[in-house]
Amino acid sequence: SLVWAAKPGMLFQKERESSPHSLNLSWVFGYNSSLAVHSLMDGEDRVLLYVSSHTVVIHDILGNRQYHLQGHANVISCLCVSEDKRWVATADQGPNALIIVWDSFSGVPVHTIFESHPEDGVCAIAISQDAKYLVTISAGTVQRVCVWRWTLPTEKPLCSTELRPEFGYQDYVIFNPQDPHEFVSNSKTQVIFYLWVTSARNDLVASLLSPQTFRSVVGRFSQTVFHFNNRQALTGTSAGKVVVWDAVDPRTDPKEQQARPLGMTPTKMVSVQKESLTVLQVLESCIVTGDAKGQVKFYDGELLLLSLYSHSKVGPIRSLSFSMALRDPPDAFPARSRPFLASESDSPNSVSLALNRNFILSTSDATVFHVATDSADFEKVLEEAKKAVSAITCHPQQTLVAVGSHCGLLKVWDYRHTKYLASRIFPEAGIQCLSYDPKGHFLAAGFTDGSVHVLDAISLQSSCKELRFSQGPVTHISFSHNSQYLATADEKYSVIVYKKVLQNGCSCWEHLAGLDSHYKPIRSILFGVRADSNEPRLLSLGEDRQLVEYDLSSSIKDHLVVTHRDRVEQSAVPLCLAWYPQLSAESFILTANNCYKMKLFNTTSKICRKTLLGPTYGSPLEKIQVLPVTSTADPKQHYLVYITKDKVGLQILPVDGNPHKSSAFICHPDGASDLASSYDGRHIFTAGGSDCTAMKWKVNLSALDAAAFLGGEDMIPFYNLLDGGREGEFFRELEDYFYYAQICNQGVNTLENRQVSTHIPLEEIPSVMRAIGFYPSEEEIEEMINEVKFSKYVDTGEQVTEINLEDFIKLYINHRPALGLSMKSLQRAFQVLGYDNEKGDKVIDRGDLLSLLQCRGEQMTEDELAQCLTTLLDRRNGRRGSEPDISDPSG
Repeated sequence: SLVWAAKPGMLFQKERESSPHSLNLSWVFGYNSSLAVHSLMDGEDRVLLYVSSHTVVIHDILGNRQYHLQGHANVISCLCVSEDKRWVATADQGPNALIIVWDSFSGVPVHTIFESHPEDGVCAIAISQDAKYLVTISAGTVQRVCVWRWTLPTEKPLCSTELRPEFGYQDYVIFNPQDPHEFVSNSKTQVIFYLWVTSARNDLVASLLSPQTFRSVVGRFSQTVFHFNNRQALTGTSAGKVVVWDAVDPRTDPKEQQARPLGMTPTKMVSVQKESLTVLQVLESCIVTGDAKGQVKFYDGELLLLSLYSHSKVGPIRSLSFSMALRDPPDAFPARSRPFLASESDSPNSVSLALNRNFILSTSDATVFHVATDSADFEKVLEEAKKAVSAITCHPQQTLVAVGSHCGLLKVWDYRHTKYLASRIFPEAGIQCLSYDPKGHFLAAGFTDGSVHVLDAISLQSSCKELRFSQGPVTHISFSHNSQYLATADEKYSVIVYKKVLQNGCSCWEHLAGLDSHYKPIRSILFGVRADSNEPRLLSLGEDRQLVEYDLSSSIKDHLVVTHRDRVEQSAVPLCLAWYPQLSAESFILTANNCYKMKLFNTTSKICRKTLLGPTYGSPLEKIQVLPVTSTADPKQHYLVYITKDKVGLQILPVDGNPHKSSAFICHPDGASDLASSYDGRHIFTAGGSDCTAMKWKVNLSALDAAAFLGGEDMIPFYNLLDGGREGEFFRELEDYFYYAQICNQGVNTLENRQVSTHIPLEEIPSVMRAIGFYPSEEEIEEMINEVKFSKYVDTGEQVTEINLEDFIKLYINHRPALGLSMKSLQRAFQVLGYDNEKGDKVIDRGDLLSLLQCRGEQMTEDELAQCLTTLLDRRNGRRGSEPDISDPSG
């Protein structure tokens, strides 16, 4: 009913319903400049449709509003729009690729095609003139072409065919406007004409042009269209030429010629200009071209130039989209832009109307212009990053967000009113990281060439000379709480500290010291405040599993003092770092690793106090921040915001392993590069890296709290994480082992009355863990026991000596491998330890295995090894009571 009653322009008139989600996309900065930008509205309106990552954006430029069409889980690879601008078809590439047809009037997805090209997704799509049919080309090495009747509830194409590899990679397709049963596609070197019928027969012919065809340079093909005379087709090339395909070849006997379009042959090649043709369209009775120099030209049916539009600031044209509104022009052919008149065969009225339709022009350098044909005015309506958006940060006191990209573009927005404020381009290098100082006076930027610029936060002018002390690209940058220190980390594993000084009465920054403090990539640098003073603390965390703390007050010129160096992981790789809110008397540092675990370390001793199951949404947490407390929120309630490889999410604190306390949403399928939160905690911003976009998300904490409540209270969420739940066989087995541990502790053969309780001693924890299939290392055992032993020490001053069943279940769920132990991981371990034999199989010598177990890692004694092998080999060898002699090479 929404689609049936929809009208143009109603999309932004309907009220947004309150969302049940904890994060809601509210604005997108940037777009995919490799895809077309379409104009949706008529007249003087500026309503654009474009793709940003996995989202279709309908952007009302004059009204400063956006509407988002969300449904794809992968980056959208292609889109097309029907002739009446109502139906929009989009497709993606990747796992579970989709084709979705949208109603642009209501924003409703009216049809979804699943598994259209399950192997590789779609690289090209087109919609017929009557908007009934879709044609798609798959993105695989072996391409498949399919025709769909999307208006019918079917998941199978009407017909399909597989293209031979010698046809080249076909990446553009379009229907014949006058016959939906004909369409054409092209690669860079070949053009294929198709004729399909509902009997599932799909005929095609591929044509290859070489310099010998016309005895001149042809160039690489860009786009192919059907001529409005319905007898010819045209192909634009990178040599500035147009190849004309004709259904009737005068050089061939009419009896031997095939019916069109399969009989289309190249009959001539017209050299229209020197610049490469990037866009070729048919509009009414005109041929329209766009080129690499930013020129738009209108030709008549005989390729005689009618009109030319150009501007010095327009780059290579990626797409053209014309308004549907037709105006009565005072002069159909302005003398100043009319080198040639239309041919007599063309309708003068049709040509004049085509020449006077305003259009949207997008370029490959991510700029969009609105062109008014009556005045030849070029109005820039969008200018976005044309390379990866790698950095984003929010002002600590105002509604400002700064976005930096690898093309050197730095833009500052007022995100409350979504208003662009200032920008600056650094042509020498790309921006890799950004940070405002806590007072909001400075904006520091780290670059790919190793330089650091400290800018005025408002004007973006440099406040001092650039700082160039890093040997590699700067990856992290941060200010101390008092704005006296600035620290950076780079790809050469170095931490460099700068200090604010006064020179001639003005503040500036000078290099203090640097240190190669890690031997693997640095994942985080973090400033804090010392508990006993107001002096800043600085920590860095690396993939080498080292947490390094520096003494800034003792550091002098060219000498950075390290106070502590602690290993925080045994085998996992730590990925991010944050200060944990003061939720108890003890202060913690929070880390997250690549095994989906979060750990709390005492801020002073750096001892691991808790290990907890983190969010498990396909990939580990890459960056984390504690969300600032909003004015209306409970000051005791805290939340954590995070990004994974492709998602953004929220986590209720304190972390306890309850999966219902977190949620996540796809933000950048090709990889999120950075994260920032507004100073009031109401919005979250993500940067998308290679997708060239940044996204603004509105936070709805009530929705997250409601989801956590619906997930159950107390132990219910943890019981559900056990295989079979509370009533399952695994839980009953766990209970048996738990109470058997009490019996073992009291003595198996005792005749005294047994004292059955709800607790077991801490020393029994490893035995029960191993009995139920979790085999922790000795270090993990020590961390588990210490976690329980000192859980109440800060509050009561006493150590805990036993654990009950419920706490044991929580301990087990939080410490066990998040994704379980797979056979692949075991095989991978033996592949690392072993070698290839003469047959090419991975093997390991028994003596080498025994030596590794006793000499490397957590070393086993000979007695421990003999006991383990006895237990493992008893049933296999069918013998009992005899221990293997591990010193005997033949045993």
